[in-house]
Amino acid sequence: MKANYYLSPTLKSTHQISDDLHEVGINDWFIHVVSKDESGLNKQQVHSSNYLETLDVLRNGGIGGLIGFIIGVFAAGALMFFKPFGPNMPEFIYLIVIVLFTLFGIWEGGLAGVACENKKLAKFHDELEEGKYLILIYTGKKQEHAVNEMMARKHPEARLVATDTQYFNPFSQLKRLEN
Repeated sequence: MKANYYLSPTLKSTHQISDDLHEVGINDWFIHVVSKDESGLNKQQVHSSNYLETLDVLRNGGIGGLIGFIIGVFAAGALMFFKPFGPNMPEFIYLIVIVLFTLFGIWEGGLAGVACENKKLAKFHDELEEGKYLILIYTGKKQEHAVNEMMARKHPEARLVATDTQYFNPFSQLKRLEN
């Protein structure tokens, strides 16, 4: 999967792009629009983005999980070395300690991610604040050419501003195109 990011200037244009993408064979699951105007998107029945796309929950949850895992390994090592509960503590307890610290890290990272704008979308913050619409179009290799051709032919007002080669990788870097 590849994601193309287009900036559209108006809601009317965004709605027309959505309809034209349906004609090319892209369904709503693969079209997500990021905008300040959520109510306008709902009224026009344009598929808006979800929280996993607009917030940094997955990325920060992964980072928190990694930090929690590392702390859990050190905590389990300290328990093994100091043996505060005696020498006969079952060994699976060390694994439980690591798992608990990892899960706590994922939870804390996810909570921190709820408060953060998605790192990939932060590059478009100013345009979105101006009232523009960021359209994320996820395509397979077979559909990519048809979508790009249709967008160039029917919607020159929408600029291709970035591409992302990963579908669900929150840690990948977004390649922003400068026009």
